[in-house]
Amino acid sequence: MTTQSANSDLYFSTARELRAKFDAREISSVEATRAMLDRISNLEPSLNSFITVTAERAIADAEMADQRLRGTGQEPTALTGIPIMVKDNFSTKDVETTAASNILKGYIPPYDGTAVSNLKEAGAVILGKGNLDEFAMGSSNETSAFGPVHNPWDTDRVPGGSSGGAGAAVAAGECFIAFGSDTGGSIRQPASLCGVVGMKPTYGLVSRFGLLAFGSSLDQIGPLTRSVADCADALNVVSSHDHRDSTSVAAPFNDFAKDIDGGVAGMNIGVPKEYLVDGIEPGVRAAFEKSLETLEGLGANISETSLPLTDHALAVYYIIAPSEASANLSRYDGVKYGLGSLDAKTSAQATEAARGEGFGDEVKRRIFLGTYALSAGYYDAYYKKAQQVRTLIRREFTDAFLKFDALVTPTSPGTAFKIGDKTDDPFQMYMNDICTIPVNIAGLPSISVPGGMSDGLPVGLQFIGPQFGDTTVIRAAAAYERATNWHQNHPLI
Repeated sequence: MTTQSANSDLYFSTARELRAKFDAREISSVEATRAMLDRISNLEPSLNSFITVTAERAIADAEMADQRLRGTGQEPTALTGIPIMVKDNFSTKDVETTAASNILKGYIPPYDGTAVSNLKEAGAVILGKGNLDEFAMGSSNETSAFGPVHNPWDTDRVPGGSSGGAGAAVAAGECFIAFGSDTGGSIRQPASLCGVVGMKPTYGLVSRFGLLAFGSSLDQIGPLTRSVADCADALNVVSSHDHRDSTSVAAPFNDFAKDIDGGVAGMNIGVPKEYLVDGIEPGVRAAFEKSLETLEGLGANISETSLPLTDHALAVYYIIAPSEASANLSRYDGVKYGLGSLDAKTSAQATEAARGEGFGDEVKRRIFLGTYALSAGYYDAYYKKAQQVRTLIRREFTDAFLKFDALVTPTSPGTAFKIGDKTDDPFQMYMNDICTIPVNIAGLPSISVPGGMSDGLPVGLQFIGPQFGDTTVIRAAAAYERATNWHQNHPLI
């Protein structure tokens, strides 16, 4: 399907295509930015992808980008003048940052996070802040204090979470690139359900400084785009070593697009049988099997493998992530910033009131789980044991990559479901991340690309690589993308 809009060529261009238009003087960044802002104004009543739109700032930044593109000032980059979105758990100087939570309404950070600083230095034009599940805790973008995001393919359905605003915005042509965070699949799952590209880089490759923490050992910033090439270009901009983030790696930051045309001929790709669980929808399974045929046709060596500890990954995640959330969210006390109480007589009362009113049900649920797992008498039985199993999962992946260059799986067990269908069943909601969570546990790079359609809804294909094998998964994903046309499908909106 393709949109019938007169401006569809612009709305659904890739960032590289837009940059070529800049270079050819066919359009300016200001003109592209105004078109995106008009698009946002028209679609937001139906989608709710944005929490904040910074129109005046965006136009001013676009004017500066145009000067840069004309040879005045700094050398332009691949993202100079490109209108983008950043998720609303990224710290943005002088722009409200809420993490989609009532407890942070009105919070104006005094600084930019490193990823935001890198984007600004590159000349990207930030249109605004994307909607998300509250504090990035969710798989459907239904837990936001600002209301759910709607999938542009069917506005009665979820876009995936937690970076649902980012996925919906890129799919709907509201921006060319969006940046989200991925703790257990929060970039890749919305990419899958919205029919776009989404990548979680190797843990530590992109600085987390300025990212409002959920699970510190799991969180990673990454891009959502309309092509794999755009994904590589975006990663080139945001990846950097940062002394302000103790987990930031001092890795060689090469061009992530350098091997993008290398293809998959001769590449050994494993298919972990544990990812094809009983809960995989028939349409997703059929699309996945067709994708394997495509990869074989491109010369890849496809063979089944086994990662038996995958079955424990969900349990490990839902001990470690809530435990880290319990610690991280303890900073929101209703005293220093964000929601407070004018009636409180003591700081303890202020904290109780702020957390009671400010945190939503899902956030409270995870805080309770994490606090319990960390409490005296239960730490060894739950948190310590989960960390031990996590080590075994990492080793299992390491062993697999002695035999395979990459692994391939479905991104999500199903397509986008109806809003409200799973809100009363947390376990069924958590199962949506079963194919993505192991990657975060092991700190590996992974990318989701459009891999088919099922009943008119997008299906995602996931490539997983070894630590710092980011160029490998980009290369494999790009080869698959060139051989198919799924990424060229756009919603009728």
